Amino acid sequence: MSEDKPAETVENSSAEVNTIPNGKGHEPGEEIATSAKTPSQFPIFSPHRTENTEASLPESQEFLSGAEDKKTTRFTDFEGKTSFGMSVFNLGNAIMGSGILGLAYAMANTGVVLFLLLLTVVAVLSSYSIHLLLKSSGIVGIRAYEQLGYRAFGTPGKMAAGIAITLQNIGAMSSYLYIVKYEFPLVIQAFLKVDVPAGEWYLNGNYLVIIVSVTVILPLALMKQLGYLGYTSGFSLSCMVFFLVSVIYKKFNLPCPFVDFAHNSTVSVLNVTVNDPGGEDNPACIPKMANLNTQTAYTIPILAFAFVCHPEVLPIYTELRNPTKKKMQHVSNISIAVMYVMYFLAALFGYLTFYNEVEAELLHTYSRIDPYDTLILCVRVAVLTAVTLTVPIVLFPVRRAIQQMIFPNKTFYWPRHIAIAITLLTFINLLVIFAPNILGIFGVIGATSAPCLIFIFPAVFYIRIVPKEEEPLRSVPKILAACFAGIGFLFMIMSLSFIIIDWTSGSSKASSGH
Repeated sequence: MSEDKPAETVENSSAEVNTIPNGKGHEPGEEIATSAKTPSQFPIFSPHRTENTEASLPESQEFLSGAEDKKTTRFTDFEGKTSFGMSVFNLGNAIMGSGILGLAYAMANTGVVLFLLLLTVVAVLSSYSIHLLLKSSGIVGIRAYEQLGYRAFGTPGKMAAGIAITLQNIGAMSSYLYIVKYEFPLVIQAFLKVDVPAGEWYLNGNYLVIIVSVTVILPLALMKQLGYLGYTSGFSLSCMVFFLVSVIYKKFNLPCPFVDFAHNSTVSVLNVTVNDPGGEDNPACIPKMANLNTQTAYTIPILAFAFVCHPEVLPIYTELRNPTKKKMQHVSNISIAVMYVMYFLAALFGYLTFYNEVEAELLHTYSRIDPYDTLILCVRVAVLTAVTLTVPIVLFPVRRAIQQMIFPNKTFYWPRHIAIAITLLTFINLLVIFAPNILGIFGVIGATSAPCLIFIFPAVFYIRIVPKEEEPLRSVPKILAACFAGIGFLFMIMSLSFIIIDWTSGSSKASSGH
């Protein structure tokens, strides 16, 4: 394939390697001049700095490693125009999944301090993982996960990365559409005060998930550039901020311990208000700083995958305006930091509202108090909106992985671009509608593909790609990368073990994915 030749070039020109890919020393005016002579002089780096040429190059070529004679091929099929802020929104939206609804339950099973410690460790590890990806991509001038795999291990590496991204993201999209399927009818039912549905079509989750897919997700998924989704990502994140503010507000407006809706008709002794100083003395209303129980181990994989965004990192890097490795690392760090704060606050105030009564899905717990609470209904709509607007962001890397694996040398072609999106959405809708128990299978996929994408692949690609002359195998960075891969294998074994235990014991507590 065309990647072989550039790959060899890298080994022999480390000086160029360290300057060009990191985007240093180029002014916009120079870029055009550079692009004219790049193919012959710097074959591997031409994709980096040709801002104004080849506007119609393909998604498949955009990630090739500079491919010897691609006429100033850029990593993208367009000029990188996405602003820093929009890139933060896109990556933040890729990180922020439905998993935030389960973090209060995770805190209940670990305790406040242990949860904070685990969340901090996972956030730091995720940032380090992105650093490894960006360092590897900078060295060989590639900004595609699949092509990094090709550069490190040839076709098997490329296929492994492509398959992992495809499975992981299809699993994520399916989980989001499951939320639409099961939550949306309940929201409409509550707004219309329909206690017993009589078979109305607009209360049928199967119809609703198709309508949402066709009217909202598909048009966004047909965008040629990921950067355009920055606006919807910003709106999606604002919905999750509304969710967070509501959780904090409810903490100070609900009694502890709370009274179930079923028992609200008879005011019981348990209905102690927050303002009653006696409420704090109740053992059920004292938060635990550290907690170890049978469910504690299940929360570790949930936390480990709370920051999964790695398939989206390189596409977002590709579309960043005036991209540099340092700039993209800043985008990643800010996104992770913001999500870290939101995750912790949502978990903390959700836990401090219900303590040990909190359920695995936080919004269900609020419904036990009052299923017709207007604020919580609005929060449900906000979460549904956020989840729906995340699907197109997650779909982009899958389409690009398919391009890499099946159409690696094809130019951009709108019918194919559209056909892949429609096929993917149709397949996922069919899964969600006809395979209600498929989530268990996606649990296994998440337990295998997520550790690969977060821990194992970035580490082993880094070890293989960074030249031995620059960093020997026994150098500290490569030893750290090897340890990082080991953590990934540990997480994979742990997650799979919990899922198998769940299946054999008949429960369904373990869940992976974000």
